[in-house]
Amino acid sequence: MTHTVYLEFKCSEGKGQEFLDVLLPALADTRSFEGCVSVETYVNADAPDTVFLWEKWQARENQEAYMNWRVETGLLDLIGPFLDGFPAIAHLEAKD
Repeated sequence: MTHTVYLEFKCSEGKGQEFLDVLLPALADTRSFEGCVSVETYVNADAPDTVFLWEKWQARENQEAYMNWRVETGLLDLIGPFLDGFPAIAHLEAKD
């Protein structure tokens, strides 16, 4: 069974597109990271400065290793200035 992760990024007013301009190219590396099954990006149609990622991983450990790698490589420092607070993250367990 795969591991699903939901992330919600609330960007500062008017910064959603700039955030996506940095994030979207970086997702190529995410998709090629060991254990990544898929990553989908969504924007709230009614609040375009809110961006969501829906990730599928082979295991939670893969996603946690990926997040550690992102911290080490500085992506979080690049996206931080666009955000209005910390992103929300949820590790989801399927029940059906």
